[in-house]
Amino acid sequence: MTDLRHYDVIVSPAITEKSTMASEQNQVVFNVAKKASKPEIKAAVEALFGVKVMAVNTLVRKGKIKRFRGTIGRQSDVKKAVVTLADGQSIDVATGL
Repeated sequence: MTDLRHYDVIVSPAITEKSTMASEQNQVVFNVAKKASKPEIKAAVEALFGVKVMAVNTLVRKGKIKRFRGTIGRQSDVKKAVVTLADGQSIDVATGL
């Protein structure tokens, strides 16, 4: 894959309390494209950050229905990837690329 495709696969890092706790086990959480597969996510993380990826687990958080001033709206579905890194590898998501 080209570098531009790698940037399309990885949308953003997911910085939450739970993802911060997962970083202690060499795991990093990213928001990824809905159609991205596990091998594509692994290749993108290895190419962009220069680390060795051991495993990729994905999940889809379904969008919630919210009300704003009486109008019903719907949040978008979000696909997340929990990337497990090899021992000694790390990614600092706070600094960015």
